[in-house]
Amino acid sequence: MHQAAPFPLSIEFFPPKTPEGVEKLRAVRQRLYAIKPEFCSVTYGAGGSTQAGTFATVREILAEGVGAASHFSCVGATKATVREQLATLKAMGVKRLVTLRGDLPSGYGAGGEFHYASDLVEFIRAETGHDFHIEVAAYPEIHPQAKSAEADLHAFAAKVKAGANGAITQYFYNSDAYFRFLEDADALGLGVPVVPGIMPITSSTQLLRFSDACGAEIPRWIRLRLQSFGDDAASIKAFGLDVVTDLCEQLRAGGAPGLHFYSMNQSAATLEICSRLGL
Repeated sequence: MHQAAPFPLSIEFFPPKTPEGVEKLRAVRQRLYAIKPEFCSVTYGAGGSTQAGTFATVREILAEGVGAASHFSCVGATKATVREQLATLKAMGVKRLVTLRGDLPSGYGAGGEFHYASDLVEFIRAETGHDFHIEVAAYPEIHPQAKSAEADLHAFAAKVKAGANGAITQYFYNSDAYFRFLEDADALGLGVPVVPGIMPITSSTQLLRFSDACGAEIPRWIRLRLQSFGDDAASIKAFGLDVVTDLCEQLRAGGAPGLHFYSMNQSAATLEICSRLGL
């Protein structure tokens, strides 16, 4: 009998800041490898501030026999620094990049030789050909700094035309926003896979703080239910698992090409969601 190909899963981590954090993340990764991720990505701080930690974590993941993608941002970068970092990543055996404009460090002008992620994608392609599989970010609910929905879609199109292989979305809890974004991208003939980014809900204060910062919409019914639980952590987690599992089921049923979990360096929620999905 023909074995169905496994549904592609990937996981994002952030570089730990302390030796304890490094140890804890090693244990978390070992647990998460049970879902056989296609790759694990590692974030990059504002202005590339965590570069050493990012590269160190990527090295460990590769040494553990799992595909690793380094986030790669261009705020404040020059062509020379980018060239040097690409050489380092290539020497490490990295085959995948998640290419972003990146956040501006506080009190920082928009210096550097790259203004947009599309400039960076174009430069990486010109410098390295097809050595790297390049993922870019997509915003089903529109980038918080975009002038309009149309401008945001054109910014996404520019990244794809510059040479991106695929995209990972900002997290969202409304599957309609994702499917509408796909329709709009298809209408422009972009034709790259757009993998939904999934943020498990484990704490309401953390979720609301994050979402306000990055422009992700928390539907009113979810917000009100979370508020009704107050400090009842067990109820928040149980509700969060139901909501996010249901979202993932809608996305899979609608043809999403994979799921990318924002793990927040934790394993329990992602493992439970994947178990409920039969993955």
